[in-house]
Amino acid sequence: MTILHAYIVWQARRYSMPKEVKDEKILDRPGIEPVTLSMVMLNTQQEGYRMALDFAATYKVLVLGDSNVGKTCIVHRYCDERYYDTYISTIGIDFKQKLINLDGVPIKLQIWDTAGQERFRTLTTAYYRGAMGILLMYDVTSLESFNNLSYWLRNIQENASPDVVKVLAGNKCECNPPQRAVDKDRGDKIAENFDMPFFEVSCKQNINIEEAFLTLARKIREQREHRGENFDDGDRQKGLQDMMKNGPGSNGLGPFTLGSGGEGGRCSC
Repeated sequence: MTILHAYIVWQARRYSMPKEVKDEKILDRPGIEPVTLSMVMLNTQQEGYRMALDFAATYKVLVLGDSNVGKTCIVHRYCDERYYDTYISTIGIDFKQKLINLDGVPIKLQIWDTAGQERFRTLTTAYYRGAMGILLMYDVTSLESFNNLSYWLRNIQENASPDVVKVLAGNKCECNPPQRAVDKDRGDKIAENFDMPFFEVSCKQNINIEEAFLTLARKIREQREHRGENFDDGDRQKGLQDMMKNGPGSNGLGPFTLGSGGEGGRCSC
């Protein structure tokens, strides 16, 4: 593609062609096929649809745990590859999407970041529907967040699918020994009791973040294969419908509201 061709495609992505505009040749040079504005617009739209649907399946994942354990931090670290020292508390629920290469197969992870505060827990339970995997988190510097895992595991049992995949993550493993309140052995034990893979992670130093999510995705894939759902045509069909309705730049999901409430200098997710 020449620089001129690239510029035309870029302009076509920025502007739509009104119906009343004449479909003129916008590139007509000797030795190459003439290019019209409608040709560029059609090809660009089709390419947008193709790129948006170029994945085998969508895995819905929830991130659960007490407030301040680092749920929003881990989602931003994994999806945006960034770490922020200060966050505001998640109000209700938020989500991000990430296209990953899972052992050679493109998979879209739809990661739902849920509020940990008790006043939002009723709202959070409404989003269990359709969840294939759960990343359950606690803070290794907070014994209370570890003890509350029993609440979250009971909540998962009551609201999630019986075969939902779970991975346990103990955040802030980079802390100094005097700050640690939960030994790694305790995390290993509860993970073994509930048949969950376990990782100690650090959003700050990017330790085991990708490994935790990839392990969760592989376990989801294994669960789907066990049920005979190696390829979910429904996922791609729904994605096509969303794209046709909302356009290539849309994810087809409604907006969610975030509000303040975090403490300065501390991850309050």
